[in-house]
Amino acid sequence: MALALVKPDFTVRFWGVRGSIACPGHATARYGGNTACIEVRCGEHLLVFDGGSGLRKLGEELLRGGYPRDFDLFYTHTHLDHVHGLPFFAPCYDARNNIRIWAGHLKPYSGIEEVLGKMMAPPLFPVPLDIFTAKLAFHDFSAGESLVTHPRIALRTAPLNHPNGATGYRIEYNGKAVAYITDTEHEPGRLDPNVLRLVDHADVMIYDCTYTDEEYPAHQHWGHSTWQEGVRLADAARVGTLVVFHHDPDHDDIFMDKVAADAAKIRPGTIVAHEGLVLRP
Repeated sequence: MALALVKPDFTVRFWGVRGSIACPGHATARYGGNTACIEVRCGEHLLVFDGGSGLRKLGEELLRGGYPRDFDLFYTHTHLDHVHGLPFFAPCYDARNNIRIWAGHLKPYSGIEEVLGKMMAPPLFPVPLDIFTAKLAFHDFSAGESLVTHPRIALRTAPLNHPNGATGYRIEYNGKAVAYITDTEHEPGRLDPNVLRLVDHADVMIYDCTYTDEEYPAHQHWGHSTWQEGVRLADAARVGTLVVFHHDPDHDDIFMDKVAADAAKIRPGTIVAHEGLVLRP
């Protein structure tokens, strides 16, 4: 799939759009089989959200095209499908790089450095976290805080309804706003106030649409939502563009085509995320 060129403005680029487990193959070739990873460019600044298997391809592209040596990686949470790309992220092996790693869901658990260290430890992984030569700084915060990374970028966060916790993000830059809300479960008949505050009048809302409303009853308490709930939230919050994200690994390209058609009928302009998609809010 050809990837669009990214200009130095406010852009969002999708490197992984699946949830739960990577599912490469002919049946998922058009939408992609890698797990969650999103690249956000705010002028010359690079922000990465989630480190699923899509993070590896992002790293390869950064090496080819050049990139800021100082950037941030934000985790929504640390379930494996959102973190297992980190050991294969090429910029971590370049001593010229400064990478700040953030997580807002781990209190009162151990911090993000310890969690990633446990992932990259025997018998789960053959080499430890300190194999990385890049300078890493680890930042734990509480979901709901506002974060400061660069003077012209505003970052707001909110807690999400997911087993072991998760964090939603809102990025504001140059008069535009993008909300990234994944791995959250809604309560039927009640719009989540935390999500509503975070996505209010956002130009782009990326939302956990793992299931359909018809599938949801069989997956309650699994920590995920539906594309129809995404529509309800987007309408209530007067969002610009809704982006369907975190596709179930059992939903092949044909299934996702139907989701795209159904969602567009109910809310014209809705986009189903695919690997290589670039948006400019």
